[in-house]
Amino acid sequence: MNETQPAYLSRATTTVDKKLQMGRLTEYQVIGRHLPTEANPTPKLYRMRIFAPNTVVAKSRFWYFLTQLRKVKKANGEIVSLNVISEKRPLKVKNFGIWIRYDSRSGTHNMYKEFREMSRTEAVEALYQDMAARHRARFGSIHILKVVEIDNADSIRRPYIKQLLQKNLKFPLPHRAAKPAGKKLFAYSRPSTFA
Repeated sequence: MNETQPAYLSRATTTVDKKLQMGRLTEYQVIGRHLPTEANPTPKLYRMRIFAPNTVVAKSRFWYFLTQLRKVKKANGEIVSLNVISEKRPLKVKNFGIWIRYDSRSGTHNMYKEFREMSRTEAVEALYQDMAARHRARFGSIHILKVVEIDNADSIRRPYIKQLLQKNLKFPLPHRAAKPAGKKLFAYSRPSTFA
């Protein structure tokens, strides 16, 4: 903490930072089970990979999915462990395929989408943004079934990702302001770079 900065101000900035990071997702591995009983002293463990902004939401989503799949709920179950899954190569650009099921106003739909991002969490964030923009789907109505990194370029289906995998890929360089050779460093008027 900065010595000159008052304590109340530092607390305020940390809360603001936390609120700014709220939208950023983290990948969690949540392992849970039914509470042990006399009939079943060692219950089966259930493991899920869940994308959530924090641990509270991750646990909540775990119980939401587990109650749908098995006869286990928060009241008669327990979470054994909760770990953060980090990206192994965060500086490498990768292609991801994501299978989802989402509820729209008219029904439930299955969907497959592809994204080109640096990590699994960034791909899922892009998915949520894309689904909100194109289909007005909220966070709670989107169920991520599977996230797979696509290593083979032939496995990519979508043309908007295929176009980025060409050998001679070129991008236009718009609005390049050429600097005249004999121009002074400082000028009395603001330069206009539009032709």
